[in-house]
Amino acid sequence: MLRFSFICKSLLQFQYRTTNSKSTRIRYIQTLTSLDSSPKSVEQSLTVSYLVNSCGLSLKKAISASKYVKIGSTKRADSVLELLTTLGFTKSHISIFISGEPHFILADPEKTLKPKIEYLKSMGILGPDLCRIVLANGRILLSSLKNHIIPTFDFLKEFYETNENLICALKKFRSVPTCNVAKVMMPNIATLRAHGLPEQHIDRLMVLQPQALMLRVDLFEEAVDKVKEMGFEPSSKLFIVALRSVSGMSKVKWAQKKEVLMSFGWSEEMFNSAFRVQPSLMATSANKIRECMNHFVNKLGLKPSDVAKCPNLFLFSLERRIVPRYSYLQVLMSKGFVKKELNLIWVFNMSYKNFEKKFVAPYKEEAPEVIKAYQHEKRFQGVGN
Repeated sequence: MLRFSFICKSLLQFQYRTTNSKSTRIRYIQTLTSLDSSPKSVEQSLTVSYLVNSCGLSLKKAISASKYVKIGSTKRADSVLELLTTLGFTKSHISIFISGEPHFILADPEKTLKPKIEYLKSMGILGPDLCRIVLANGRILLSSLKNHIIPTFDFLKEFYETNENLICALKKFRSVPTCNVAKVMMPNIATLRAHGLPEQHIDRLMVLQPQALMLRVDLFEEAVDKVKEMGFEPSSKLFIVALRSVSGMSKVKWAQKKEVLMSFGWSEEMFNSAFRVQPSLMATSANKIRECMNHFVNKLGLKPSDVAKCPNLFLFSLERRIVPRYSYLQVLMSKGFVKKELNLIWVFNMSYKNFEKKFVAPYKEEAPEVIKAYQHEKRFQGVGN
């Protein structure tokens, strides 16, 4: 009998691997369960079946999740799904959510989940906002209300002041609610104060990029020291901008981006000077840095040293600002309205308003064909760039 069962299961597993029908696969799982009635096997099969049929997980993800959760009875899991539905979760939301947090399906709705939900509602987090925040970070509902959630929200309210600002921050910065404030954020803020950062700058960092303060304490101290070594004064507003760039990437990514710039002829001195002028330079991806340098140096003939003097150029879009402006300037040059020796870097760095004032307005009457060319490039460029 055991040998027969083994042969049947082997045949069914072969069929299961060669079929593409979800419903057929589920029937195979249920059939396999009937052939092997050991408690452990039945529990695992029920878990996979439930995750697929009720939670919408793919079979592959359900099997993976079944290694970490075991559904012996669907009663609690059904209650969890019902609770998520009342929060506004769609079937797609539930599938994504449970895939990322499979343990959530076994949480106690009454004792574990509802008290946290009620607290969030009391903070003014309601309707779609509540759904988005929970969907973005379900772990918040699995944390201790007394020991983690309330102290964390009390701490955050000191910086965001109003519930409206706090809600916006929670939607934007998903991982903040689960950060250990006492062991991470507070020590990092203490480090900034020890280095002499003004309170308004610390507040600004917390509002603009709280993830920087969530870095491991020893790594955060290294980042602060590195920013100081690169010549930024703690009293300067640029200090926190530089800190956001340094703390926001690994040493490997930092080295990769720097290497791209060096490959186009930048020296160590040029790099340090450019970073001091515009620290957000290193927040740009390595691919965009490479594309920009290739365009400026190889296509427009600019000197690497000149580009280094205006690192703001890396923050602009090639497709919507640099290329359209240059194309329009070529029209002006061909008509003799501007000299070919025009400082392109200065032009690219001009605001939209000043660019029109300098290079468009003077030719509205005498050169309508030039204005037509500008309108064409403006549509390509995009309004407001």
